[in-house]
Amino acid sequence: MTRTMNETETRELIAAGKVGHLGCVVQGEPYVVPINYLFEGDSVYGHSMMGRKIAALRNHPRACLEVNEVENDFRWRSAIVFGEFEELQHGRERARVMRKLLERYPLLTPVESVAAKTMKLPEVIVFRIRVDRMTGLAED
Repeated sequence: MTRTMNETETRELIAAGKVGHLGCVVQGEPYVVPINYLFEGDSVYGHSMMGRKIAALRNHPRACLEVNEVENDFRWRSAIVFGEFEELQHGRERARVMRKLLERYPLLTPVESVAAKTMKLPEVIVFRIRVDRMTGLAED
């Protein structure tokens, strides 16, 4: 039977996940892409090179991240966090977040793949989604 997860369960699922689906708006339509992320406090952190999702988030900063854990058709959990996108442009927080992301995901994203091949680090955009709402469902 499907049930609503409490906030603690929802936070634990988001924090434990490694791949989430980022939802944003591109030219008035939903756009969803998988991303690696870090969840701390009330923020989801990510990084990317410039592309469709960053352009969309700059234009319309409202976003969500969906994370799920599926064991089978009758045992699964799913959570969504909603919030506002903002870029971390400078400073210690940007460096701290980038370091933690690289520790958690060494060579798993396009940013690091390009850097490994070209020996140059392209313009990396580090961002956060400031979470203001979350929901979670589970089938136990």
